[in-house]
Amino acid sequence: MIDHITVDVNNLEESKKFYKKAFVPFGYKISFEEKGEFLSFDIGNGALFIIRQYKGHSPLTSCHIAFRAENPDKVHDFYKAALEAGGKDNGKPGPRPQYTENYYACFIYDPNGHNIEAVFDNWEK
Repeated sequence: MIDHITVDVNNLEESKKFYKKAFVPFGYKISFEEKGEFLSFDIGNGALFIIRQYKGHSPLTSCHIAFRAENPDKVHDFYKAALEAGGKDNGKPGPRPQYTENYYACFIYDPNGHNIEAVFDNWEK
């Protein structure tokens, strides 16, 4: 289980607006923040997704994060919400049988170029 994920961002306020809109389909909300420094989204099961203002003391690198969706409709909802929030397409919602037989996902680049995925992988047959 993931405890937390932290990614540096170029513009904390822009990223806050993006993720608040993009996370509406998942119901993720900000759990706490330190103005101008970082903010944390509660993503369930005690796990946190944290965005932190890049301060130039370490390299800003892209990363890939996959968020579990309850069903394929939530994958579509996230994709639409993320595009409307200013994200860029990196793979429309659809099956990805090259990963697993029932893998269904979409991919978005956030405003900082991080590759964000929403995935439904029905393990039950």
